[in-house]
Amino acid sequence: MMSVPPDDIEAIKQRKLSEMRRRVAEEEQVERAQQEAEAQKEAILRTILSNEARSRLHNLRIVRPEFAAQLEIQLIQLAQEKRLPIPLTDEQLKRILLQLQDRKRDIRITRI
Repeated sequence: MMSVPPDDIEAIKQRKLSEMRRRVAEEEQVERAQQEAEAQKEAILRTILSNEARSRLHNLRIVRPEFAAQLEIQLIQLAQEKRLPIPLTDEQLKRILLQLQDRKRDIRITRI
């Protein structure tokens, strides 16, 4: 077995340690950016939705998170384009949800 000088081992350890620290710092930075984006999105939704509509959207987020995330993005875009009444009431949000639900296909499987 070949012997590695202690200086080389220490250099390898230091290189690995600095690489791990860099990776952790990058992950923390990405996480901070995601948290800031989420906080920004929540602030915008607070301004464009009434309390009842926000509550409905929160309940929808619990049941269908992917659908709710897409809906949030669409609502924000519509509000920025001024194509959405502000604040959006719960009734108006219900109508939007019904329209989106109608677009879905109803697939039925019948056993023979």
